[in-house]
Amino acid sequence: MASDNYITRMIAGFRNCFKIPELSERIIFTLLVLAVCRLIAWVPIPGLDGVVLQGYFDQLREAQSQEGIGFMGMYSMFTGGAWERCSIGGLGIMPYISATIILQLMSPIIPRLSRLQREDGGRVKIMQIGRVMTLFLCLGQGYVMSLGWLNPGTVFGNWSGGPLVLFPGVWYHLQTMMALTCGTLLLMWLGEQITERGIGNGVSLVITIGIVADLPRALPMIWDMYGPDSTGDHGMFEGIFLVLLLLVVVAGVVAVTQAQRKVPVQHAQRAVGRKVYAGGSSFMPLRVNYSGVMPLIFAQAILMFPGMVFNALGAEFPFFLQAAAWFQPPHFFYYLTYALMIMFFAYFWVATTFNEIEIADNLKKNGGYIPGIRPGKATSDFLHRTMSRITFAGATFLVIIALIPMLLGQWLTIPFQVSQFFGGTSILIAVGVTLDTMRQMESYLLMRHYDGFLRKGRVRGRF
Repeated sequence: MASDNYITRMIAGFRNCFKIPELSERIIFTLLVLAVCRLIAWVPIPGLDGVVLQGYFDQLREAQSQEGIGFMGMYSMFTGGAWERCSIGGLGIMPYISATIILQLMSPIIPRLSRLQREDGGRVKIMQIGRVMTLFLCLGQGYVMSLGWLNPGTVFGNWSGGPLVLFPGVWYHLQTMMALTCGTLLLMWLGEQITERGIGNGVSLVITIGIVADLPRALPMIWDMYGPDSTGDHGMFEGIFLVLLLLVVVAGVVAVTQAQRKVPVQHAQRAVGRKVYAGGSSFMPLRVNYSGVMPLIFAQAILMFPGMVFNALGAEFPFFLQAAAWFQPPHFFYYLTYALMIMFFAYFWVATTFNEIEIADNLKKNGGYIPGIRPGKATSDFLHRTMSRITFAGATFLVIIALIPMLLGQWLTIPFQVSQFFGGTSILIAVGVTLDTMRQMESYLLMRHYDGFLRKGRVRGRF
């Protein structure tokens, strides 16, 4: 009965979204721009035979191989399959995200960037710097990708397809670099347009729509594996188990994404001129999964390089082929290194973005303090200890979620095309972006006194 009321409330909430002209225009604009983003993933680069590369990936999926679990399979998922089609959107939006991450990590090191974040209009200048960095990253990654398409054996190791490049030469590298750069810059601009004129975070929605685009290809595979007419080793009971696992994983991701440690804060009474501000109590929310999905992306990006280098050297030195297998699933060393790197980058992200000293100073200046904790250094030490403890819980959760699709693929012989929807980066991004978009939509509903998605009543409980 409670679930029926919740579903009815959700349907009524979506129906109310189209009763507000401004919100309905933003939703329609967002959907149209996302459709354009999907078209970019299908426009091929001249001089490349994307059918050969996509046929290679289809063979891996039909054989239920786990080769796609590596970085290339994950990168193809982020681009919505554009990379394996050799389209102009092959780089996706990842160079822009990489530039943003680099700027955020360099801010504590470079004082100029740190001052820009606090100045009026500084955020716009940082965005301009990020766009320029994106341009250079696209050119560099585009050249590397053109080399990879020219010599696919150095990327995949056991390449069995034909040549991808129809007309090798200098012009091939130039046009591939320009096409990939233009595709990424167009996706970046479209994402910014969604953020400004649409609903939700544009860049995150571009990544999410690329992840969801793989779902239509995965559904027939799921039906063939677990449907009534399945002839393989998989059965209907195994399919029911996976559905229940999916519900548990999604519920866990929602709970941990929303989870926060509420640190109580007391504000003393203070006088500013002739005005006297009364004291009060509030709380400081500390997110359990503070780093989000970034540790998974960093760990996968770094683990890609040893395998690629060892595979390239294995053509002349067979010993390196054995070393390359260590950095690929299902080797235990890969799982252990992957888990440790996720834990490391989770703490690294918190250490570079969470400034407990600045937070303690701001509390002291504004007359606030944590009950039982002295202002100043004692407060910063308390925040540091608290954040370290909850970061351990969040990082452990990330390790579990990241290993679920790999272990499922190995244990139940499920192709990565299917297992990626039962955990990993795709679920974290999709659930996080969906929750953020729904919060923005609900804010429009509450301003117009409509019922939201999660709470009942027009005015009651809004204060």
